[in-house]
Amino acid sequence: MEQPAESRGRIMVVDDDPDTVAVLSHYLRREGFTPVEAGSGADCIRILADVGPVDVILLDLMMPDMDGFAVCRALKRNPVTAEIPIIMVTARDDLDARTEGIRQGISDFLAKPVLRKQLGNRIIAQLDIVEAAKVAAQALDRLSRGKAAP
Repeated sequence: MEQPAESRGRIMVVDDDPDTVAVLSHYLRREGFTPVEAGSGADCIRILADVGPVDVILLDLMMPDMDGFAVCRALKRNPVTAEIPIIMVTARDDLDARTEGIRQGISDFLAKPVLRKQLGNRIIAQLDIVEAAKVAAQALDRLSRGKAAP
């Protein structure tokens, strides 16, 4: 499928179920995003090392070999990927999973099945948070340079 002329951002979809990856990627394209697909946690880490950071990661929790929590820990340990917002997309939507996810650095949660508009809105919210943090850091930098000047 052809990508929009101007993408709203690159979003990685990490899920061991190819149908889920296909559906979420389709939703992302419809919402103007460019999907980057990974079929496992190891694929996610390898692809990010090859293509560089993405804007947001949609991460399944229950995957064989490396579950979503392990993927999140690996991403948060790497300075290149540590600040990428991660939205946990999972069929396991219970308090224990959410609590552990927050401890691991998950930014948001979406329960499967995911609605397209809800997905787009949650991604935009994460992108807005990242942008606000950048603006605040720049303002703080300008203020600190102004005070340091003679």
